[in-house]
This record gives sequence, structure tokens and C-alpha cells, in this order.
Amino acid sequence: MDSDSVLRPLAVAGGALAVTVAAGWLLDLLLVRADARHGETPLWGLLRRCRLPFQVLLCALLLRGSYRQARILPEHSTAVGRTLELALIASAAWLLVRIATAVVDSAYARFAERTADEARVRRVRTQVTLIHRVVTAVVVVVAVAAMLLTFPEMRAVGASMLASAGLIGIVAGIAAQSALGNLFAGLQIALGDTVRIGDTVVVDGEWGTVEEITLTFLVVRTWDERRITMPVSYFTSKPYENWSRGGAQMTGTVFWHLDHSAPVELMREQLHRILQQVPAWDGRAASLAVTDTTPHTIQVRAVVTARNASDIWTVRCAVRERLITWLVAHHPYALPRIASSPAAAPPAGPAAGR
Repeated sequence: MDSDSVLRPLAVAGGALAVTVAAGWLLDLLLVRADARHGETPLWGLLRRCRLPFQVLLCALLLRGSYRQARILPEHSTAVGRTLELALIASAAWLLVRIATAVVDSAYARFAERTADEARVRRVRTQVTLIHRVVTAVVVVVAVAAMLLTFPEMRAVGASMLASAGLIGIVAGIAAQSALGNLFAGLQIALGDTVRIGDTVVVDGEWGTVEEITLTFLVVRTWDERRITMPVSYFTSKPYENWSRGGAQMTGTVFWHLDHSAPVELMREQLHRILQQVPAWDGRAASLAVTDTTPHTIQVRAVVTARNASDIWTVRCAVRERLITWLVAHHPYALPRIASSPAAAPPAGPAAGR
């Protein structure tokens, strides 16, 4: 083995690495300066995450174009070339995903900073998240397909499968009907703005907050920290409650069943005193009225308001607890009672018949 067969590959590989390191350092320096000059957008700082995939792509490109002249493992030239092609495709896909992520994160950050409407921010967050995942999935699928097509055997298989592509597509569509339904439902949610990340929803009797939305499933975090995973098709085919639609402000009700002698007017005054001590009440509305009556009790309803679903729950619980405590302490006669006295005897004699 002569020295040229050793030094030439080492020189080419070392030169490629040196160029790669220098180009990566120069790119990072330019992005740092751009980030300092344009502080109004975080895009340039986020693009610094692309340095590593850029260096891998550049190194693979340099080696792919010079490995034959450099005689790097000449007895395995085909394997070396294919390996570099695979690395080139994978690093290009990696770089595209990083660039897309930086652009999406930058656009969302700027929009969230300039928009005071929380509902619009959640809507945009849901849309960009799903669109970013679609772009990532497409890039990955195309990259994997390109990598497979570098093998001659896979090209032959692909050519033979084209003839039966129609039949395979029909069979795959039938087999993946549920998965495709969830996929299109996810796109419908993203573009139709029916439910967003952060929305308060009630599904199947469970109250919670939408924590994550993907193209196939949706995660709802309940009030007791449980996570309910549901297919996104549920939200396009079945009714559900979305308490965040049309604004986050909420109106809630509290009910009591009391005796007919309950001091309703005093309860109304006490309700306003209680709400003044509850920070979660937003002050928009508060009322109390008798809404129903039965032979034994009356139904008293209080209407209260709050800024969001979490606060309305706090207000309702506080009002229910404190007003009952006040009735027990100051007006115990207002609590519902069950009559236990003996019933009057029916009249006897001719009067009974009349």
C-alpha cells in the first residue's frame, strides 16, 4: 500500500471536515448578527438550530462529489457512494424539518406577542401545530421513499407495483378507513377552528381542557389531572360542549332546595356579600330567584359569572358552600324538613260519605 492511497483519502476527508466546520461557524456567526440586528423576530435565533444538519448535509455533499477521485475505499466504492447518498437525503430532510420548525415557531411567537385575544392565539397555535406535523410527515415520507429508491432492487419492485397501484390504493383505503377518517378530521379541526388547544370542553360527561391535538387523536386533561385520549373524528361526528367558543367568559348556576319559609330576600343580600369576597367573580352579573316549588320545598337558583370555566367552578362552589353555612348558622328553619307528625284521622259517620 503506497502513501498516496492513504494520504489522499485522509486529505479529502480532512478537507471536507474542515470546510464543514468553517461553514458551520460562519453560518452561526451570521445568524447571531442577524438576530442581534432584528430583535423584533426570533426567527434568526431559532435558525441556529439548523447548524448541525447543515454541516452534515455539506459534509455528505462534499464527500459524495469527491470520494471516487479521492479513492476512499475503492474496493467498496458502490457501498460508500450509496451510504453517502443516504446520508445526503437524510440530512437534507433533517435540515428542511428544522427550517420549517424555526419558521413556524417564529411566526407563532410573533403572533402571540402582538395579539391580545387569547382565543385567536389558541386557534393559531392549533393550526400551526397540525400544519407543522403534516409538513414533517410529508418530508419524512418523501425522504424515506428517496432513500429506498437508491437501491436498484427497490426500483424494480416499485416499477412492478405501479401496474397494480389502483387496486392496492382501493384495498389500502378500505383497510385504513378509520385512520384516514381521523387524518381528515384532524385537518378539518385545524382549518375549521372547531376546537383548539386550551379550550375547555365536556365530552362524555367529563370536563377538561384540550391539551394536545394531533392528526389522529386529541388529549383532554380533566380537572383531576387525568388524560383522556380520543380520536379526532369524535369531534367532527358527535356533539360536545365547548365552553371556550365565543369567548372565555362563563355564566354558572347554583341550586338549593329549601323550606317554604326560607328568607329569599336575605339570601339575595347575602349572595352579594359573599361574591364581594370571592376573587374569581368578575362582577358582571349576580342574581337569586325562586325557580320552582314542590309540596315540600322550593328551588332557589343563583346566577353568577366569571372570566373562564375554571373561575366559574370556583365561584359556584364558594357560593354554594358559604350560603349553606350561613343558612345553618342564622336561619336553620330554612333547611328542608320531612314532616313526621301523625296524619289526621278521616271523618266518620254520614259526613264521611258527603
